[in-house]
Amino acid sequence: MNRTCITAAAAAALLVAPTLPASAQSARTISRSDKAQGAQAHPQLLNEFGGAYAGPQAAFVERVGKRVAVQSGLSNAQGDFTVTLLDSSVENAFAIPGGYVYVTRQLLALMNSEAELAAVLGHEVGHVAARHSNKRNTRATLGGLLSAGLGWVTGSDLVGRLANTGSQLYTLGFSRSQEYEADGLGVRYASAAGYDPYGMSAMLSQLNNDQNLTARIEGRQADAVPTWASTHPNGADRVARARQLAQGARGTAASGVQDVAFLRMLDGLTYDDNPAQGVIDGQTFRHPQLRLQFTAPAGYKIANSADAVTVAGDGGQAQFRAAAATSDLPGFVRARLAELGARSTNAVELRAAQVNGLEMVQGTVSATSNGRAVDATVAAYRFPSATYYFLIVTPQGSRLGAFASLTSSVAQLSPQAAAAIKGKRIRIVTVKAGDTIDSLSRQMAYPDYQRERFVTLNALENTSTLTPGRLVKLVVAG
Repeated sequence: MNRTCITAAAAAALLVAPTLPASAQSARTISRSDKAQGAQAHPQLLNEFGGAYAGPQAAFVERVGKRVAVQSGLSNAQGDFTVTLLDSSVENAFAIPGGYVYVTRQLLALMNSEAELAAVLGHEVGHVAARHSNKRNTRATLGGLLSAGLGWVTGSDLVGRLANTGSQLYTLGFSRSQEYEADGLGVRYASAAGYDPYGMSAMLSQLNNDQNLTARIEGRQADAVPTWASTHPNGADRVARARQLAQGARGTAASGVQDVAFLRMLDGLTYDDNPAQGVIDGQTFRHPQLRLQFTAPAGYKIANSADAVTVAGDGGQAQFRAAAATSDLPGFVRARLAELGARSTNAVELRAAQVNGLEMVQGTVSATSNGRAVDATVAAYRFPSATYYFLIVTPQGSRLGAFASLTSSVAQLSPQAAAAIKGKRIRIVTVKAGDTIDSLSRQMAYPDYQRERFVTLNALENTSTLTPGRLVKLVVAG
């Protein structure tokens, strides 16, 4: 990620009077080429991020997003903007040319006011208005497989074809100066739309706290969290700058009064994994509708998208996908290897086995990626109504390596086990006399870090005293 330091003079200019780019000032209609580009990418982004969320919160996000977006100068017409709440458990927000703006339900759940939502959406529109993607090398990462975590697997020859079987994941890493500029524009747009300009600093502070907690729970460094906060460089200095920007917008200090309407709007919002897309529980992935499960090796990360599940770690990456049912698993495996560019697949040695009562066939071929030798494996399983398979890439000579336990863990779920899988939702409750952080946090649907999760979700201090009548967010089962 490019983290170019902003000069002192430029910083001062941003803090005092963030300037709208000339291109954005003069443009009142989104260009035809930008509209075409956005329209092409939009379905791919929906697919990668779980599709559009169908809950009532979507209309709220759309209204706020369009209200803020028209302040950018990209277009006068709210109808030129498509604002989507994504059904994703990843905290993220972004915008692309053509008037397309996105925020995930997981990031929405972290917010505590409409002003915070307006700030995030304004920031993302600011990146587009300032043409930041045109001023740097846009990094479009194709698919969860081979896209991150292993610098030596970047895609060429057979491995490149494997990577391109994945769905499109649109990610942008902006420089620090571009982030500061987008913050300034986001504050300007939100303020012009009638929102408290301090929403930006509140949201950045909330993201910092959430990022630190996530890192603590997962035993990682805070700056390694792959969320909106990591692709948008954050920190205490940025929070302070955002406060100065709000002061420059002649905003008054936050009153501390809760945004009751916003919080009540969040009630019922799906949180964490959507069971319809499968759930991740520690190292185990379960899908109640497909009635299957598998367990990743210790230390490996599971990521779930609409059409694939990725397992990645130091020893390689695997992608779990679905295909039509077949009675010829050997032929299926050879066909997948051929699609990846393998030659003479009839000569590939296949291994058949029974895995937890399922028929499984796997085959491995040698491949190269950027001059490095790797092993590529296809492991396919026959289920009653579909064929499920892993595409696995490991260092040369490793064959399955750490993924041997993964391929042997695939199993069917019983109807009872599938029915027992429940998702989580946000519930808004009113604090009653006698309620404390400890008593309410015990209702959080987690086996660990209940208090920490509750405090972070509600932007509280550990020493906060809850007053009767206050609204708080809980994450509950169901």
